[in-house]
Amino acid sequence: MSPPGAAYFVAGTDTSVGKTRVTTALLRVMRQSGLKVAGVKPVAAGAERHNNRWINEDATLIASSSGQLTPYEQLNPYCLPDPLSPHIAADRAGISIDPGVIKRHFDDIRAHHDLTLVEGAGGWLAPISLSQTMADIAIRLELPVVLVVGIRLGALNHAQLTYRAIRASGLDFAGWIGSVLQKEFPALPENLKLLEHVLGGPALAVLPHDDSAADDERHLAAAAGQLATAAVKVSH
Repeated sequence: MSPPGAAYFVAGTDTSVGKTRVTTALLRVMRQSGLKVAGVKPVAAGAERHNNRWINEDATLIASSSGQLTPYEQLNPYCLPDPLSPHIAADRAGISIDPGVIKRHFDDIRAHHDLTLVEGAGGWLAPISLSQTMADIAIRLELPVVLVVGIRLGALNHAQLTYRAIRASGLDFAGWIGSVLQKEFPALPENLKLLEHVLGGPALAVLPHDDSAADDERHLAAAAGQLATAAVKVSH
């Protein structure tokens, strides 16, 4: 039996910092390179009703970018209707989020792909219950973490706090990707220099504000190659 493919957990310094943008672009680039890739959105808060079931837009973007044929219920085990903190959305839906359930779906998907990206919801410590957070999901999956840093006012503080929390969790830190969120961000080079210093090295990539999908793929090509190297090693 062949070993499972490589996998990463894509975390963010906050909500709406570009996790899905990064995840989907990485999946497209890796897929174009010939890898069999998959994405997982374990928890999604905010959905629309389609064909008598709840569907999250980010999860569908992941599926279309990867080309995977995963049943939706595995790709997105916890699809919560209300666009709220996951623990509130789950409570309103009468659902308890179980990292063990997520692990079982993830293991099945990972076993059939060269590389799998798991996209978190919100920030690293976004609560999924009164006692657990997204970090508990990453820890249960035992994955190295790629951190998407939303570059805007406050980014330096959020990035350092998140980085320290990831390191304290015992998980490997696989690198960071900058996502510029302000159209005109003052002192961008100086901010990136500080982030390189406090996050252990230069960014895997920096995505400018409001790029096209093709531009995102170009900016993330080197990062995808670096991350995919692990998948090639594992699959051989």
